[in-house]
Amino acid sequence: MKSGGGGGAMGAVPSYSVPAKRRWRGFVIAVLGLVILSMLVPLVFLLGLHNGFHSSGYIYEQRGSPSSKGLESFDRHDSSRNRNRTEGDQSKHVEELITKFEPTLPKDVLKNYPREEKNGTIKMVSSDDKHKGFNVPPPIVVRHSPPTSSNAIAGHMNQVTHVKTTPADESGKSCELTFGSYCLWQQEHKEVMKDAMIKKLKDQLFVARAYYPSIAKLPAQDKLSREMKQNIQDLEHVLSESTTDADLPPLIESKSQKMEITIKRDDKEKFMDSSLHHYVIFSTNVLAASIVINSTTAHSKESWKQVFHVVTDGQNYYAMKLWFLRNKYKDAAIEVVNFEHLDFDNQNGDPLQLSMPEEFRVSFRTADNQIRIEYFSIFSHSHYLLPDIFSKLKKVMVLDDDVVIQHDLSSLWNQDMGEKVNGAVQFCSVRLGQLKSYLGQKDYNKDSCAWMSGLNIIDLEKWRELDLTQTYKRLIKELSAQEESTNSIAWRASLLTFDNEIYPLKDWVLSGLGHDYAIDTNSIKTAPVLHYNGKMKPWLDLGIPNYKSYWKMYINKENQFLSECNVS
Repeated sequence: MKSGGGGGAMGAVPSYSVPAKRRWRGFVIAVLGLVILSMLVPLVFLLGLHNGFHSSGYIYEQRGSPSSKGLESFDRHDSSRNRNRTEGDQSKHVEELITKFEPTLPKDVLKNYPREEKNGTIKMVSSDDKHKGFNVPPPIVVRHSPPTSSNAIAGHMNQVTHVKTTPADESGKSCELTFGSYCLWQQEHKEVMKDAMIKKLKDQLFVARAYYPSIAKLPAQDKLSREMKQNIQDLEHVLSESTTDADLPPLIESKSQKMEITIKRDDKEKFMDSSLHHYVIFSTNVLAASIVINSTTAHSKESWKQVFHVVTDGQNYYAMKLWFLRNKYKDAAIEVVNFEHLDFDNQNGDPLQLSMPEEFRVSFRTADNQIRIEYFSIFSHSHYLLPDIFSKLKKVMVLDDDVVIQHDLSSLWNQDMGEKVNGAVQFCSVRLGQLKSYLGQKDYNKDSCAWMSGLNIIDLEKWRELDLTQTYKRLIKELSAQEESTNSIAWRASLLTFDNEIYPLKDWVLSGLGHDYAIDTNSIKTAPVLHYNGKMKPWLDLGIPNYKSYWKMYINKENQFLSECNVS
């Protein structure tokens, strides 16, 4: 009975439970469908695929695809549902997505992204493509029937040649390629500057006021100082009566241009003013050159008289230019010269190549029969163009980029060198006669002391008179004919070129801080000039630790770049 009753009870269940399960199953399926749909719909709109649902007429032309022949063109007016859209919308949308998300994607994701060639076919751009420098491949471009109007034709050509349109900077270059995604953000959030002319005038007035005191001290610049003073007064009067661009007088643009021209003449005229103190630094090291200038101006009582000419190569020119525009060194003027752009006649027809001071090592016996090693730095090929590079100047002081100045150098400019050309540090422990195995049996004074670069006072007028550059070239040619290697020819030619033309600078330079561990600390502290000649430069990790602090004290620790690079 129990079993029968049980069976009867169970027999009544199906008539009610089966429909309930079906209703529950249908509800679950519906919910899952909505969840999946809620995920797919945003993805479709994100990728822009909804633009292609009705675009049955957009055809890609694949290279080498027989089926594509005859389907080459498409009239966008054939589809009424796409009448208000252009074929570039889809490409533009995909392009924008790629541009925004590219920094987060692996490098090889876009290597097979299709690109249209000039003949209209689609080419798969690989990582080995010769068109280097483009971070993002252009979007897919589809072909359509030729437009009928001239304006449409121009628009079509613009789309093909400039497929990827990005905001450009003031120089016309694509700023996105230079500065990355930040450029896009900058353009999207760019705000129009209000009262731009007022701000420009204030900037000009600030610069002119900074320049004027040093210009007014120069007797040779009396005309320029009077002109600048007048311009300053004019702008002060205008700005006292104007707070917005609408308040400015009609001819304010001409006043601004006049001030701009005057400001550009300050440093330009100082660079050629022979009454000032001109320092020349051959360097490809921004930090090292800045230390030389900073230490020199720090101890100068009249920094407004100082003009620095940093001669560098093309690779480092813009880095040097930017650095010395952003950083000021008291009242000194700084010119950056691109050696490779100097307009000189080159007999070989090859571009000029900057060469740094030559360094060579010499071992010799001392009076107590000990072997001693010294590192000598001396002029290179580039130094022998000094009279031509600075044709308007009469005298310059040449500083190597591995020196630190600890005293005021102004007294050296009044040094009477007699008939000598080169004021230099002499090292009389080594005489030219001891180097006869290197110098040969030429006609030179065997008792002459070896001399060094680092700090050199050059009488350019006397140099030109003696034509020492031609003497150097002749010696280079003669020494080159004697042996195949030219590595050690420059320093030998330099020693011989200035034979009997050296004025000794005594007690001015302490050398050896780049190789000698045994230099007395008191001597370092009292020396007017420290020379880190040798392989262990102070900016290198292998620099001698005990000597680094004398170099590092002239680093601008407040500079953002130096603090981020942990240079201290």
